[in-house]
Amino acid sequence: MNKKYFGTDGIRGRVNGEKMTAETALRLGMAAGQHFRRGEHRHRVVIGKDTRLSGYMIEPALVAGFTSMGMDVFLFGPIPTPAVAFLTRSLRADIGVMISASHNEFEDNGIKLFGPDGFKLSDEIEYEIEQLMDAPASELVPAAELGRAKRIDDSQARYIEFAKRTFPREMSLEGIKLVIDCANGAAYKVAPTALWELGAEVVSIGVGPDGFNINKDCGSTDTGALADKVRAEKADIGIALDGDADRLIVCDENGKMVDGDQLMGLIAGDWQRRELLSAPGIVATVMSNLGLERHLQGSGLSLARTQVGDRYVVEHMRQHGFNLGGEQSGHMVMSDFGTTGDGLVAALQVLAVMKQTERPVSDLCRVFEPVPQILENVRFNVGVPLENEDVIAAIRDGEQKLGNSGRLVIRPSGTEPLIRVMGEGDDAALVQNVVAEIVGRIQLVAA
Repeated sequence: MNKKYFGTDGIRGRVNGEKMTAETALRLGMAAGQHFRRGEHRHRVVIGKDTRLSGYMIEPALVAGFTSMGMDVFLFGPIPTPAVAFLTRSLRADIGVMISASHNEFEDNGIKLFGPDGFKLSDEIEYEIEQLMDAPASELVPAAELGRAKRIDDSQARYIEFAKRTFPREMSLEGIKLVIDCANGAAYKVAPTALWELGAEVVSIGVGPDGFNINKDCGSTDTGALADKVRAEKADIGIALDGDADRLIVCDENGKMVDGDQLMGLIAGDWQRRELLSAPGIVATVMSNLGLERHLQGSGLSLARTQVGDRYVVEHMRQHGFNLGGEQSGHMVMSDFGTTGDGLVAALQVLAVMKQTERPVSDLCRVFEPVPQILENVRFNVGVPLENEDVIAAIRDGEQKLGNSGRLVIRPSGTEPLIRVMGEGDDAALVQNVVAEIVGRIQLVAA
């Protein structure tokens, strides 16, 4: 099933480029509205966004598309992606929409869709919507049946209360000093507020969005400022979110980063001890470190792997009864609380373990020894490098060299024109050489 618009996580691209235009947003609103319009009830759409300048262009185009199909639109303004998923169900909406390009730079933007159950759409539904986008406009409602749009003022407060309820009621964050970096993105108001209301001493950075600075020198993909601030403030922990706050990276009291694999290992161990795991294991992607898999096996837990993308993690969790999953990049999905990755809720689970054990983050979150892993991104402009015979041969040769002591994962990005080359194994030098050889071959083809 080859999709024209949708990638790994919704539709994403350079603003006013090939995909991410006002026209695309308009046609998407019309197509999604047509697909989800069922029955005689008054249909609802909820729309949130991050802080990118282009949100002002994409939001009204979506509103025009949905209202032309007779759907009423509730506008939330800047709010995290998991808040949109939560509020889609809470407000009994037919569709949830998040306007965000997540961790990408401000020049990019994207549109993520949620069904009435709060879950991201399946590949099959996305494909059906694409067919409607490219078909002539049909089923427009009469003028008297057009939808209306209005701003919802309490959406942030609703999400804050939801997030706080995921933290143990008998505990507070009193006595913990933390630094939170909101990436100048969607959580710049809600995350510091929720943490402060739970009792923490909160130092906030990345909370001055101007339309251009989302993810710029801040957030989960650029943690230097967070590390510096944690050390300067002598804080107990640093928390980094990305532009739409669906992923989390933690910084210990010494300024060293803790990735999603370590956090999943920590939460899995805590939930196992408390008998909260619904299945004896967790779900992650092919990118998660082999060290995590070995650690879980040593604790009697399994690691199920999926293709990259938190929605594939969620699909596997739903199909096989898991309640914990995520990605090395920091997406953490806890189905007891929500339907998608939630950086703030994940941070609260880490803080709860920290409070219970009274251990420093440098000790608490070093759950396993990672296997040496190297990830290289190769940008390309034309062609399909992974179908080139020389590249295929280099990959096959690398797999033979690593044998049973390591892994290779080579894949195209679902959101950018990149080939991602990941290699890991017990022999760091061998992994380095294997990855370098494959990257070199791809660069020759992509030049």
